[in-house]
Amino acid sequence: MKTILCYGDSLTWGYDAEGPGRHAYADRWPSVIAHQLGDDVRIIPEGLNGRTTAYDDHLAAADRNGARILPTMLASHEPIDVVILALGTNDLKRHTGGGTAFQAAAGIQRLIAVVREFRSTMGFAIPDVLIVSPPALVPTQDPDFHQMFGGAIEESRQLKSAYARVAQQEQCAHLAASDHCMATPLDGVHLDAENTRTLGFALASALKSRF
Repeated sequence: MKTILCYGDSLTWGYDAEGPGRHAYADRWPSVIAHQLGDDVRIIPEGLNGRTTAYDDHLAAADRNGARILPTMLASHEPIDVVILALGTNDLKRHTGGGTAFQAAAGIQRLIAVVREFRSTMGFAIPDVLIVSPPALVPTQDPDFHQMFGGAIEESRQLKSAYARVAQQEQCAHLAASDHCMATPLDGVHLDAENTRTLGFALASALKSRF
């Protein structure tokens, strides 16, 4: 059986802007992957609202620094065959990642290193890595999300190319969410149920070719 760790933020958790709340379990993209790949694959969904690639958020009650928590996740769930790294949107907040695609890409590169440098105490193999560049932000009338992300729309459009460069440098797979789904204007950041499922189908297709 193959094991896939889906390491992400609110898009992985399944944040539903319409509520606000959480999408039904079946609509979340890790669940779609599990359904598409079947019983021979074990999917571990590890999403946290507000998680960054490698930056602190001192306003949050939980630790949102993805680089600090990832080794614990790797140790908890090994052996792992594939780690999907789906982070970067929250790096566009100025009080966390500084608000640029460059810093998000640097953070995702750090996460790749964390996966590859992790030493299993049981001698398990190093997992493959698939990075997912987040969908671009869109304008919104929501005042809170506009304040958090409204100034980063143009930067978010650079995430696809920035992550593609990292994938080429690190020799890992890359899927651009912006090629398959679009954020809802309800808050300008998150995916509705249909787009969340669409992302899951795209990732499942990419993983099928690997397996």
